[in-house]
Amino acid sequence: MRIRAFARNDEDDVIRLWEACGLLRPWNDPRRDIARKLTEQPELFLVGDVDGVIVASVMAGFDGHRGWVNYLAVHPDHRGRSFGRALMQTVEQRLELRGCPKVSLQIRSTNRDVVAFYRALGYVEDDVICMGRRLIADN
Repeated sequence: MRIRAFARNDEDDVIRLWEACGLLRPWNDPRRDIARKLTEQPELFLVGDVDGVIVASVMAGFDGHRGWVNYLAVHPDHRGRSFGRALMQTVEQRLELRGCPKVSLQIRSTNRDVVAFYRALGYVEDDVICMGRRLIADN
């Protein structure tokens, strides 16, 4: 798998990847999420391709205090080949070069397989409650 920065012409392929991975939700417009990301640290929006076909993605950011990871996805047909691990290592290295002391991420509570994946990478559950408030409705 070749890891590279997201390019504008990747949008449809990335959205299809996110659909295949079950990451899309009705309250998040993926096109708006991509457009927003491209205004802030677009170099931390990465895709993985095999023979020119996008099979993986990750979106990351650093706010000066913590790094955040979103939309880590590996197409179901390409799982078990360490593509997710490779994307996470790449994004962690890029965040560390920015001086990022810690990476945080959110996992849906029903997604136990993903919890196991991140645990295998050395991530632990923090004793926090995640709260949110939508400021801009996507739909």
